[in-house]
Parts: sequence; C-alpha cells; structure tokens
Amino acid sequence: MSSSSTAVVHNSHQVFDVQRFSLPWKVVAVFFGTLFLTVSSYIEVPMVPVLVTMQTFAVMLVGALYGWRLGGVTIAAWLAEGALGLPVLAGGAGGAQHFLGATGGYLFAFPVAGMIVGWLTERGWNGQRVWMSFLAMLIGNAICLVLGAAWLAVLIGVEQAIMAGVVPFIIGGILKSGLGAMTLKLLTRDSKNSAE
Repeated sequence: MSSSSTAVVHNSHQVFDVQRFSLPWKVVAVFFGTLFLTVSSYIEVPMVPVLVTMQTFAVMLVGALYGWRLGGVTIAAWLAEGALGLPVLAGGAGGAQHFLGATGGYLFAFPVAGMIVGWLTERGWNGQRVWMSFLAMLIGNAICLVLGAAWLAVLIGVEQAIMAGVVPFIIGGILKSGLGAMTLKLLTRDSKNSAE
C-alpha cells in the first residue's frame, strides 16, 4: 500500500482532519461548530408528547466530525456562550439558570456525549461503517438521557425523571442517531471521493 493510499484509509473516517489544523483554523472551526449547534437549537420537530430540538443531532455530529478533543472544546464553548446569556440554547434560551434547573444535567451531558462519539468515530465507528456510526450516536444520545435524568431525579424523583426526561425522547434519539449516521456517511463519502 502506498503512502498516499495509507493517508486516504487513515483519514477516511474524518471529514475534517482537525489534528492538522493550525490554531487559527481550529478557532474558526469552533466558531462554525458553535454556530451549527446554535442553529440546531432553534429547529424544533413536533413529536408526541413533546417538541424535540435538533441539539443532540448537532452535538453528536460535531463530536463525530471534529473528533473528541475539538468536538468537546466546541460543545463546551457553545455551552459557555449559553451560560453567559447568549440566546444559543433550545428555543433561544440563555443564562446560567438553565444549568442549575431541570435542563442542567442534559446540558452538562452534551460535551461528554460529543466527546465519546468523537472518540468512537476516531476508532472506526464512522461514516464508512454506518451501523457503527449509528450505534456511536445512539450511545451518545443515551448518555445525554441518562445523565440528564440523573440530574432531574434529584429535583423531582427517579420515576418522574424517567417518565418526563427519558421516555418522551427515546424515539427522537433513535431517529436523530439514524439521521446523524446517514449525514456522516454522506459527508465521509464525499470527502473520501475528493481525497481519491
């Protein structure tokens, strides 16, 4: 195998080889990642019994595209913007109170979930293996639900936390994981084709 084909195989799992970005380009990537996360927070999909935003879709995709390090930094930067009061969270919300109330556990789970998805993607759970990518994103969504419900359980009790903070979001999490895996597949295919 030649060195050029080795590079294609090595980088085929990531659309952006962020490890090779210079610091200014990493800053630009973080800016656009936080913008993507913000826009996704405004997109609401009506599902029964709750509205579902595309936040977790974006969190998983940022983790998968940027890798665990830059993905985690990007998600943390977006949350910092929200904590400072910028209208970047679901429905244009912002402010530290969202990190202390019922949504706090879900918000704190986002960087953890994104980093785990990024870590799995770097290890081959990627767009070239769409089912593995789907599982990685499903694991990320499950982490958000488990950590979010654990936080919520402290506030309202375990049974209510599961019924209000997990059950209504299971179908949305599965659908967004599938959409994320297919999006990653399309982006990875295009980047692989351009590399060849």
